Amino acid sequence: MVTVDELFAIDSLLTDTERQIRDTVRAFGEQRLRPHVADWFEQGTFPARELAPELGALGLLGMHLDGYGCAGTSATEYGVACMELEAVDSGVRSMVSVQGSLAMTAIHEYGSEEQKQHWLPQMAAGRALGCFGLTEPDFGSNPGGMRTRAVRDGADWVLNGSKMWITNGSVADVAVVWARTEEGVRGFLVPAGTPGFTAREMHRKLSLRASVTAELDLDGVRLPGDALLPDGKGLSAPLGCLSEARFGIVFGALGAAADCLAAAIDYARTREVFDKPLAAYQLTQAKLADMAVELGKGQLLALHLGRLKDRGELRPEQVSAGKLNSTREAIAIARQCRTILGANGITLDYPVLRHANNLESVLTYEGTAEVHQLVLGEALTGSKAFR
Repeated sequence: MVTVDELFAIDSLLTDTERQIRDTVRAFGEQRLRPHVADWFEQGTFPARELAPELGALGLLGMHLDGYGCAGTSATEYGVACMELEAVDSGVRSMVSVQGSLAMTAIHEYGSEEQKQHWLPQMAAGRALGCFGLTEPDFGSNPGGMRTRAVRDGADWVLNGSKMWITNGSVADVAVVWARTEEGVRGFLVPAGTPGFTAREMHRKLSLRASVTAELDLDGVRLPGDALLPDGKGLSAPLGCLSEARFGIVFGALGAAADCLAAAIDYARTREVFDKPLAAYQLTQAKLADMAVELGKGQLLALHLGRLKDRGELRPEQVSAGKLNSTREAIAIARQCRTILGANGITLDYPVLRHANNLESVLTYEGTAEVHQLVLGEALTGSKAFR
């Protein structure tokens, strides 16, 4: 018997540091997260505040950023960590991605030195949580249509609007909120507790249940002038942060798929049907072989994109190719694994349908599959087809 990693000799493509990070995050997931994640999912809760300092102590929050208490790892090392986190649950990886690749990256790339010094060390340590307010109730794939406004009032800014589907929103100490101004789209740091700013946790979710999701309301929120991110000008600023988060999804979604496949193989080897193991039937082996090939191809693509990013050569359309492939194949693997487990596959005793439900969200957030198809279509033809 060989694993998918052995089948594709993945270990031979990783550095010693990448393997060490993989093993460390995997051990943390096994010991600290897996025993509880099914209950968190069933109850629709996630202890973000409790886990953040532990994740920070491992160096996982903003790990790919330099300075300010951040670990300064490579992009590939960050990707490997995302894969292991999402092997436990997409909600865990989402919390880490939003903290590091969205909120912290926005401050790191576009904030003033004072903003960086104040927020980044706290966030890297998990003493403070952040969220990223871009998506609105009516504007997801088209963030340029946002209705949230910020207007100057003397030396202050006054914000009005709403944001939706915001991971970490109701537990965040600071929200990075993007709004229209007379100067174009700009980013603002909105501390929790600011008058007029409310965050309401969203319930009744069937996906990403082990994750905090909120709606943000801004009703006459008055901020001082230094709440503005000085270098975040135009829609390209938040989209740049999203590209960082999408890169983590390229790896992360494959972690969920790998966990599903491992569960299906283990189940098929031990479940007897008509007096022999389910794994001994040709149809079962065909399913497992096809899934292993798609998972291995996805891992090879993810590692290639990671190497490109580490060399500073990764282009946005390449991130789109990775995100499209990883999410599309991961959800197909999760669904196919469910068929191997039969009725047992719909329970929380096994991870496959939990992963499949989560991947329904991962498939569409931070760029739907269709949006990434159009990004690739434009790159291939030179013609935009978004409208």
